[in-house]
Amino acid sequence: MKLSLRDKFPEMTVTTTKGEIHLPEDYHGKWFILFSHPADFTPVCTTEFVGFQKKKKQFEELGVELIGLSVDNLESHQKWIQWIKENIYVQIDFPVIDDEKRIVSETLGLIQPNADDTTTVRAVIIVDHNGKVRTILEYPKEIGRSIDEILRTVKALKLASTKKVFSPANWPHNEIIGDKVLFHRGENDDPALDKERGICCLSDWFIYKNLEE
Repeated sequence: MKLSLRDKFPEMTVTTTKGEIHLPEDYHGKWFILFSHPADFTPVCTTEFVGFQKKKKQFEELGVELIGLSVDNLESHQKWIQWIKENIYVQIDFPVIDDEKRIVSETLGLIQPNADDTTTVRAVIIVDHNGKVRTILEYPKEIGRSIDEILRTVKALKLASTKKVFSPANWPHNEIIGDKVLFHRGENDDPALDKERGICCLSDWFIYKNLEE
C-alpha cells in the first residue's frame, strides 16, 4: 500500500519505546507526524532525532505529536536513545516504533520496491486531527530532513484548515507578498471593502491579505 494525500491513515497497533499505541485512534483530535528512518545508530538519523526533539515543544504548541520509526527492535532503539543522551546530551522523549519485521513500513509504503535493501526511506507523514494524511515528504537516505520546513508545513496546513487561506512559496518570507496569505474571494465579498479589510489584489485571481484579517 502506498499512502496518498487525504487518505485515512490505516488503523494499526504498534509497539514503541513508550508502550503500545493504536494509530490513528490514540491521537483522535490531535495531529501527529510519523517520520521513518533507515536504521538505528546511523549519523544522519541521529541528527534528525536530535532535531525533532529540540523542536518538540514547538510541535506540541501546535497540537502535534511526534512518532519516530526505524526498522530495528526496541532494544536497539533504547540503546540508541541512551547513546544520544550520553554523547549529545539530548533526551529523546517521543515514542519510536519497533518495526524489525517491516510490517508498519510495508503497510505505509515506506520501503521502495526497487531499492537494493529493505530499509525505509526518510519519510514524513503528517496526519490531521481526523486521521487524514495531509502531507507526505520523502528524502533519500543520504540527505537529512529540515525540521524547520516540517514545522513550517504544519503551520501552513493548520492555517489552511482553520482560516481557509493558502500560503505562498517560502511563507512567511515570500518574495512577493511577505508574510501575507492568499485566498479566494467569497461570493458575498464586496471589493469596495478591500482597503479597510487589508485586502490587496494583483488580479481577480491573485488576492492576498494580512493573516490576522
